[in-house]
Amino acid sequence: MASEIPPAQPPPEEPRRVLLWRWRRSPLRRSGDLVRAWLGLGLLLTLLGAVPTAVLLAGKAAHRHLHQTAEQAALSGHHTDAVLLHDALRHPEPGSAEANATRYPAKVRFMDPGGQTRTGEAHVEPGISSGSTVRVWVDAHGEITDPPLTGEQIRTHALGWATLAGMAVTLFGALFYGVCRRRLERRNLRAWDAEWAETAPRWTAST
Repeated sequence: MASEIPPAQPPPEEPRRVLLWRWRRSPLRRSGDLVRAWLGLGLLLTLLGAVPTAVLLAGKAAHRHLHQTAEQAALSGHHTDAVLLHDALRHPEPGSAEANATRYPAKVRFMDPGGQTRTGEAHVEPGISSGSTVRVWVDAHGEITDPPLTGEQIRTHALGWATLAGMAVTLFGALFYGVCRRRLERRNLRAWDAEWAETAPRWTAST
């Protein structure tokens, strides 16, 4: 008579990991483990305060600098009309969102602040024909340049610099922890080698 097939048993439970084991007393815990635990905790608390501070300071500094630069550019430059000297390049997908956002370089003729007729290169919409009038920004030296940043552009750029500052502080903290961790591991290995050099002869003698 065939024996009955025993019912399926649930898989064995995975061993639970003990939280904060580096702080628990254990004969297997090394002194370096405790140092590493306190180092990680201290670094985490430092980053929790340093990252927001770096983001705030970098954002404010970038916004202030960009705002001042935009104000100076607005005072020293001006918009003027320029005439396109040749047809602008055509976009392969006219009427698309990409075409509306694309600008191509084209040679134009304009009047500088001193009343002199000059030529330069401006970025214009695709497909504009020769002889068309476009608006360009001319600086105090009579050169065509980008217009001053708008308020929205200033905020976007400042946010980017603030984000980079936060990432830089976080990366520095991770690198610092990695270097300290490697040094602690090397110290533990040297200590293990020293203990083994002292213990190994006893084991050899006993065998």
